Amino acid sequence: MRVVWPRETRADPGGQRRPRSPLRFFVLVFALAVPFWLLGAVTGAQLSPDLPVAALTFVCPVIAAAMLVYRDNGAAGVTELLRRSFDYKRIRAKVWYAPVVLLLPAVNALTYAVMGLLGLPLPTVQFPVLTALVTFLVFFGAGLCEELGWSGYVLDPLQARWNALQAGVLLGLVWAAFHYVPLLQHRRSLAWIAWWSLATVAVRVLYTWLYNNTGRSVFAVALFHAMGNLSQIGPFLSFGPEGYPSSAQRISGLTLAVAAAVVTVVWGPRTLARVSG
Repeated sequence: MRVVWPRETRADPGGQRRPRSPLRFFVLVFALAVPFWLLGAVTGAQLSPDLPVAALTFVCPVIAAAMLVYRDNGAAGVTELLRRSFDYKRIRAKVWYAPVVLLLPAVNALTYAVMGLLGLPLPTVQFPVLTALVTFLVFFGAGLCEELGWSGYVLDPLQARWNALQAGVLLGLVWAAFHYVPLLQHRRSLAWIAWWSLATVAVRVLYTWLYNNTGRSVFAVALFHAMGNLSQIGPFLSFGPEGYPSSAQRISGLTLAVAAAVVTVVWGPRTLARVSG
């Protein structure tokens, strides 16, 4: 059975339907990020060893999506967009919660295991339960802000133009570029950023895979987003004041690239989804 991803449209004054413009969305997201980048440049402030203050740009994708939806569909459109934050009813096959919750923690656990085998410095392990719960809620809220834009608004129009793999890679490249200013402000090396970019593009392919297999659920990918952050930069592990090291980033990037390649081969690049019929 041939799958056709829905082409997101809006009504113009003449009553005709026109597709959403990913380019317009991307330009607006980057424009909204400029004040946060300037704040980071002026203050040099850090939210944590791995998060400069410019990381507050996580609000930009949802703001951009809400602005464009409001222009096209008014307050009702914005309400509908925000309702997708908890669209877990779209996840018909509950087995998909397994990769949503466990895949990125497993990748990070494998990363630390390889580091141990190679004799590389490992993070300090700690178990602050209450802090972890609060941190998870923060990461989930931040993930929703990003994914309401990246997945809920722009991914479907991209998939209407290209296949799922191409859409995921393109979105991953834009997503990576969106973070370059904060990473440079954080004084990350070019090698660190290169490996991080590989990981970011690969994991966006995994986001697309999960989105397409969970009934296009924003809740699912936001939860996936939160679990990745919790297992990598959350309160359980600490690499010290320098944050996540280049060695870990290199291993993680290669592992995620392999995972994205396996998903592409098994599920197919056109939809990254199993379809019966």
